[in-house]
Amino acid sequence: MQDKVNLRAAFDSFSDHWNPRLAAELNGQHVRLAKLKGEFVWHAHENEDEMFFVVRGGLTIRLRDRNVTLNEGEFFVVPRGVEHLPIAEDEAWVMMFEPARTLNTGNVRNARTRTELDRLD
Repeated sequence: MQDKVNLRAAFDSFSDHWNPRLAAELNGQHVRLAKLKGEFVWHAHENEDEMFFVVRGGLTIRLRDRNVTLNEGEFFVVPRGVEHLPIAEDEAWVMMFEPARTLNTGNVRNARTRTELDRLD
C-alpha cells in the first residue's frame, strides 16, 4: 500500500523538465507529476482524455481553435483526439491524470517520448 504523497516534496525530488514521474496508480490510471518549461510538441491522444492540473506556476494549452490558460489550482481536460500544445513561459508544476497506457507525446515520437516512467519514491 502506498503512503500519502506530499506534492512539494515530490516536485522537489527532481529538476528536469518534460519528464513525467509516476506518482500513483489507480483503476488503470496514472497520476503523473512533471515540471514544464518552454514549449512541448503538438500532439493528440487518439483514445484517451488527458487532464492537466497546475500545482504551481501557469500553463497554456494551445488548441487549434483557442488557447486555454491555467493558473495555480486550475485544471483542464483535453478530450481524446484533440491536438494540443502545452506551453509554460516559466516553470510550472503540473499533475496529469491519464490512462496508464498513454504516451506523454501521444501520436508523436521524439526525444521527449517516455515509454517508461520513473516512479517517485
